[in-house]
Amino acid sequence: MLQYRFSFIFQAASIMCNHHPQHSHDNDTIRIRGARTHNLKNIDLDIPRHKLVVVTGLSGSGKSSLAFDTLYAEGQRRYVESLSAYARQFLQMMDKPDVDLIEGLSPAISIEQKSTSHNPRSTVGTVTEIHDYLRLLYARVGTPYCPEHKLPLSSQTVSQMVDAVLKLPEDTRVMILAPTVRERKGEFVDFFADLQAQGFARVRVDGEVYQLDEVPKLEKNIKHNIDVVIDRVKVKADIKQRLAESFETALRHGNERALAMEMDSGEEHWFSARFACPVCSYSLPELEPRLFSFNNPMGSCPTCDGLGNTNFFDPEKVVAHPELSLATGAIDGWDKRNQFYFQMIQSLARHYGFDVQAAWETLPEKVKKVVLHGSGKEVIDFTYLSERGTTFNRSHAFEGIIPNLERRYRETDSETVREKLREYQNHRACPSCGGARLRKEARYVYVSGEPLHEVSAWPLTKTHQFFETLDLDGNKKQIAEKILKEITERLGFLINVGLDYLNLSRSAETLSGGEAQRIRLASQIGSGLTGVMYVLDEPSIGLHQRDNDRLLATLKRLRDLGNSVIVVEHDEDAIREADFVVDMGPGAGEHGGNVLIADTPENVAQCENSVTGQYLSGKKSIAVPSERTPVNPDRMLVLKGARGNNLKNVTLELPLGLITCITGVSGSGKSTLINDTLAKITARELNRAQEEPAPFDDIHGLEHLDKVINVDQSPIGRTPRSNPATYTGLFTPIRELFAGVPLSRERGYNVGRFSFNVKGGRCEACQGDGVIKVEMHFLPDVYVPCEVCHGKRYNRETLEIQYKGKNISQVLDMTVEEAREFFDAVPTVSRKLQTLMDVGLGYIRLGQSATTLSGGEAQRVKLALELSKRDTGRTLYILDEPTTGLHFADIALLLEVIGRLKGKGNSIVIIEHNLDVIKTADWIVDLGPEGGDGGGRIIAKGSPEQVAKVKGSYTGKYLKVVLR
Repeated sequence: MLQYRFSFIFQAASIMCNHHPQHSHDNDTIRIRGARTHNLKNIDLDIPRHKLVVVTGLSGSGKSSLAFDTLYAEGQRRYVESLSAYARQFLQMMDKPDVDLIEGLSPAISIEQKSTSHNPRSTVGTVTEIHDYLRLLYARVGTPYCPEHKLPLSSQTVSQMVDAVLKLPEDTRVMILAPTVRERKGEFVDFFADLQAQGFARVRVDGEVYQLDEVPKLEKNIKHNIDVVIDRVKVKADIKQRLAESFETALRHGNERALAMEMDSGEEHWFSARFACPVCSYSLPELEPRLFSFNNPMGSCPTCDGLGNTNFFDPEKVVAHPELSLATGAIDGWDKRNQFYFQMIQSLARHYGFDVQAAWETLPEKVKKVVLHGSGKEVIDFTYLSERGTTFNRSHAFEGIIPNLERRYRETDSETVREKLREYQNHRACPSCGGARLRKEARYVYVSGEPLHEVSAWPLTKTHQFFETLDLDGNKKQIAEKILKEITERLGFLINVGLDYLNLSRSAETLSGGEAQRIRLASQIGSGLTGVMYVLDEPSIGLHQRDNDRLLATLKRLRDLGNSVIVVEHDEDAIREADFVVDMGPGAGEHGGNVLIADTPENVAQCENSVTGQYLSGKKSIAVPSERTPVNPDRMLVLKGARGNNLKNVTLELPLGLITCITGVSGSGKSTLINDTLAKITARELNRAQEEPAPFDDIHGLEHLDKVINVDQSPIGRTPRSNPATYTGLFTPIRELFAGVPLSRERGYNVGRFSFNVKGGRCEACQGDGVIKVEMHFLPDVYVPCEVCHGKRYNRETLEIQYKGKNISQVLDMTVEEAREFFDAVPTVSRKLQTLMDVGLGYIRLGQSATTLSGGEAQRVKLALELSKRDTGRTLYILDEPTTGLHFADIALLLEVIGRLKGKGNSIVIIEHNLDVIKTADWIVDLGPEGGDGGGRIIAKGSPEQVAKVKGSYTGKYLKVVLR
């Protein structure tokens, strides 16, 4: 292996390890001199090009500042500046990094963990462009079928028709018919007379053959089928000419269609001279790729516009309280409090003889149906009370509550009313296309017997296998060759990054950040670019240890194409497999920003001053607990019959008061079981949330809990106004302190003066945002600093108020650690700041925009908020991959925090792949064995030691190694 040498100079030399190979300044090196972006301490660094480089270190140590905000920002900026001014206006330029010199950069591509798209029209297929190739394939080699008769649409010449009949066994009796009338009402007296005049002798009417002068009188109001008998023959080699003439006559009279019926068996052989269904003449124009696009009016299902689902008013949501009566509020807005609507209910009760005071669930089904869906044509006498107090009667059918809601939703112009009515709606698969998104014509085009929407719904492994083994005939094989190569290669890349359990029709908005990032990674390999610098942000997130090897092989493949691959990563395997490691530190925030060591993984492991090195060498490690907390069989939460997505009727048993890890390979059903089922049931039952869980049978043990808190990785806010100070409730006591300053009281300033959300103290130019939003129309919005307050958010008068020598803007600019020291004497503030430090967030700023926090940071801000609250010890905490973005040392800190929650008697459920967390859990539930259709079952449950012994468990296999 080549020894890469490099040098760097920076102030904190004492914290560096001694071995830094000297790099020659050639084309194989990226040279950075004087990098000061964010918390970087004027660092000098040489990184080898065309290698797999891992940047690691504690959270907040400056990894992203180096990889994304310095290397990627400068690489992208230089490339964009080389384009024309016209092209540049469509590309968002990043800020120029604060650095003296960078040499040896390539054009840069960043693959971050942002969700791919919030557009419901985006799918895995469209994002990866595989769907575009599939559209082309189906348009070029697909065989269209008739939706009604399931026959392939095809056109035959007369010669082909003759050959088809001559292939029947010799002496087979065949009748040649011309289909003239199909599914039409009438007596057809004149039609029969006309046929007789033309010299025809027989007809087949509704399956029966008659002499033309013996046809019975037909029912006028019934639909009939009539075929003219052209000829009757026995199959022999010498009847070729006669057959040809008979078919020509049949086509002339049968609207380009002909029918050969075997007289003994009744079997029918249909023929058409046009490209159409020989039975009903259903035909299609020439197949085009846009017919298979659900984003094009030509291809999308007209009912759902290509979305695959429709909104409907769900009776279960409309009848919010079935245990109550109609009079006391079973249905919101139709009880005694709304006189107009309740009068209708009373009139219905008189007509159908039911009691408005009886609980809804006890009413007869017929009554429920009328109340919800209307009385149809049945007229009911309604009594109304006018505003003057007089009664009057009207007789009319009852509209029904659901049709009433549908009409109001359609007719209203008020978004507020619509928003309120949406509370009663739910999603379901489109009744026309069944969720396929495509119109009927596209759904009945087949390649090797499979329609496009079916192929898109298969797991990627099955789809890949189908196209790998697809065998086409003749010129179709030649046409499809290049298209199939693209499809199979791209599917292969997706499988190699551990996404084999996904399907092409999966909506992009349902993908996790890690899945979205790996999809983009697979797309980049598919593009085959070389000479590019790729910067990736923790691609191993959400990936089971089993799939890690394939991911690392993919990254190496990207490198071997001739690219520089720079990965911000904490995964031990990734660090060990890297060609070169840059370890940032030694601490977070102001205490970070230095390069501790930049060398091969072997040399990093020997560095005494590197925390990463100490974990790699084994000098430090997260210990396995000496004893596990025993399970209390009387305190169990049991969820029975979970069947959402790929779950196979699973029964989940969770011991309460313990730390439980839910494990399994990607796509095995962890999120469906916990986030979509358990979290939503408990939120609905304990927190009275309007949640709709995935299908399940029953749940027991909720009496041991009084609330559930789902600490997920969704942002704590989507605008620059949201920040850690406002989210955790810190900002209110801080504003109270500023309002209590003598100068504030003298000027009459109250707490509201120090809020950037209301008029008064804020800068009105940016309305307290500190930035101005520039709408870019078809591009994402861009935020630029406000020119009036220069990002300080407040007006000059407000900033004159100081507490201990700092104004409100300066306080918001403090890191959590600085603020903890500054507010040491204020318990209400310092206690909350301490919890933020406990979860390892001492480096973030109080006023840092929520939009700049990573998913892992947002999750830990939520965790800190929960820690700062008073606790009953009866809370269920649900955490989804809390180790995202965490270094070994940060994970140790997180485990302490989770241990504190458990110590108070709470129950913690963690979806996790990180073995350091899994091995410290009290209980494990392992799903699998595979992802997608191959998963959805509980493979193992018990303590880590018990799960490690289960042979069919991938998690157990890797646990066995770390428990030694």
